[in-house]
Amino acid sequence: MKAIKTENLTKYYGKTLGISDLSLSVNKGDFFGFIGPNGSGKSTTIRTLLGLISATSGQAEVLGLDVIKDRTEILKRVGYMPGEAFFYSGMRVGEILKLSAKLRGLDCSAEAEALCKRLDLDPNKKVDALSLGNRKKVGIVCAMQHRPELYILDEPTSGLDPLMQKEFYDLLTERNKEGATVFLSSHILSEIDRYCKNAAIIREGKLLVLDSIQNLSNIGGKRVTLKGFADIPENKSVVGLKTENDSATFLYTGGAKDLLNFLSSLTFSDVTISDPELDEIFIHYYKKEEK
Repeated sequence: MKAIKTENLTKYYGKTLGISDLSLSVNKGDFFGFIGPNGSGKSTTIRTLLGLISATSGQAEVLGLDVIKDRTEILKRVGYMPGEAFFYSGMRVGEILKLSAKLRGLDCSAEAEALCKRLDLDPNKKVDALSLGNRKKVGIVCAMQHRPELYILDEPTSGLDPLMQKEFYDLLTERNKEGATVFLSSHILSEIDRYCKNAAIIREGKLLVLDSIQNLSNIGGKRVTLKGFADIPENKSVVGLKTENDSATFLYTGGAKDLLNFLSSLTFSDVTISDPELDEIFIHYYKKEEK
């Protein structure tokens, strides 16, 4: 059984396309990255998976359950964290956490207390007085306190400081090792590269590629950094060129011999050649789709 499975999932908002013919498959126990810039269809996909909005066409299952018919059961077994969380005004953090647990018919007080300590979250504070980062922490605890078998997280780390981001991912990694599936939507590619096993890239509502992080990185290209360069002529294999002061960085998608021939035609003082990083791979697939 797949943790998440969609077939030709399509959603229109009137005449505006949200997602188109999205066929996605996530194995149980995976730590899965869903990559795309803002507006690419990530949140639409997640809301459709949770039955919060209805698809225009296509099918979707979560934990082997139909996202429309079995929505209530899915929500019980999933830990969902939206990109922006809103809470009832005037309530304290602890009251919000108890309400979240009660909606599932559970007592999560011990787990909530442990999570609050790890995330340095005061349960006695009123949610109206919380910073963006602390509001994010409330959302994290609500999503994790019932120890679900599937986490669906939409841009979860925005607003968290670096130390809390690390603690959050430590928690997710621990849960994943215990057998939980993590579905992480993000446009922060370093997070996907560091923590995920597999990933899908989405653009303008369409799935571009779905593969392991290792295979996504194996695009036959190299990351090139030049120092003291004079000029870099236009070349179809040069992708994502960035220049700063006397340094230039780009992804070269051609073969090794072609790269050496290209470099021999340039003027520079030093060169570094390495495997590409995920942000450059992301650009590569977007450029490929444009062609």
